[in-house]
Amino acid sequence: MSKAIVMNETGGPEVLQWVDFDPGPPGKGEALIRNEAVGLNYIDVYHRTGLYPLPAIPAIPGMEGAGVVEAVGEGVTQVAVGDRVAYAGTPAGAYAQSRNMPADRLIRLPEKITTRQAAAMMLQGMTARYLLYGCYPVKSGDVILIHAAAGGVGSIVCQWARHLGATVIGTVGTEEKEALARTNGCDHTIVYSKENFVGRVREITGGEGVDVVYDSVGQATFLQSLDCLRPRGMMVSFGQASGPVAPLDIGLLSAKGSLFLTRPTLMTYTAKREDLVTHAEDLFDVVLQGKVTVEVRQHYPLAQATQAHRDLEARKTTGSTILIP
Repeated sequence: MSKAIVMNETGGPEVLQWVDFDPGPPGKGEALIRNEAVGLNYIDVYHRTGLYPLPAIPAIPGMEGAGVVEAVGEGVTQVAVGDRVAYAGTPAGAYAQSRNMPADRLIRLPEKITTRQAAAMMLQGMTARYLLYGCYPVKSGDVILIHAAAGGVGSIVCQWARHLGATVIGTVGTEEKEALARTNGCDHTIVYSKENFVGRVREITGGEGVDVVYDSVGQATFLQSLDCLRPRGMMVSFGQASGPVAPLDIGLLSAKGSLFLTRPTLMTYTAKREDLVTHAEDLFDVVLQGKVTVEVRQHYPLAQATQAHRDLEARKTTGSTILIP
């Protein structure tokens, strides 16, 4: 019998239990996937703690994986047995050696992209795609600020935005991560533990501010991020690693320069299959061109998901991390 990580309650990393799990045969419209790699993402932490509640408990967490189709249910036309596929998004359940997945949420992999590489980049890479094209259409000459520039999404955003011709300012927590952010295409880096990032952004931009801020940190950076924007700039809050953002008086947006604010999710931007395919194909394109490099910097056995979560929350990880079933 195959195994999976199951959580019978919400809480700390210790609630993740490695147990026997039989996914059963695929139902109508489903495909049975043998996962070869599973992506580790901060949304997994939100699901584990209950900050973003899963539909039901017990539950198998995990929003991203890649592997091989082993069986298909009635009516499936999108994939066939033997296809190498990847997925990112709902339903959760990736922390498993095998799982059933709605076939219309699966993407066939190009020959030159491995399942391990795909599991490391689908959720983060498609997130980068909607940030750069959907929330704010980044173009040559734009100046952007990306927090957590050495993280999984940040690393991809930096490279992709640089490819689009933008000037990239990235914040990081340590000098080691600063070097990584520069390697990933940051024109300017700010170690927020040592300097005030608002002051540095204003200095870098000659007092004008940036066109868009991408903020996955949340509570600790949100208000200061608004101060980094030019008039009519866009604030994209797409995560809350430091905690939820407090309720906001929207009058603050007008007072700080008629600012725009959005709180997007990948699930909304890829809800239609055609949009999912577009996001995936654009990601594959920049990776295969060598414009974006996705480096798997940490590997853990899936059975050690508890330790992987501890390291992720302690900010010990950089770039992409995968779990091996």
